[in-house]
Amino acid sequence: MDELKEVIKNYIINEYLEPDSEPITYDTPLISGGIVDSFSMVSLKRFLENKYNIQIPDEKATPEAFDSVNKIAELVREFTKA
Repeated sequence: MDELKEVIKNYIINEYLEPDSEPITYDTPLISGGIVDSFSMVSLKRFLENKYNIQIPDEKATPEAFDSVNKIAELVREFTKA
């Protein structure tokens, strides 16, 4: 099990999904699928920066980079040793 991916997935489930929502996977389209919007993306970015004590440059925090748990985990790993 990948702890980073689980942290990201659980945050998204707890913050953005209704209790009766379809389950998400590491590859579920988050932004293009309408689960995460631009405001939510900013709060997710802040959560990750605070949790992992990193700074994700705005130019790297694109909708494409935040469109799945796998892509978000790749982005976080660019700036951490996670």
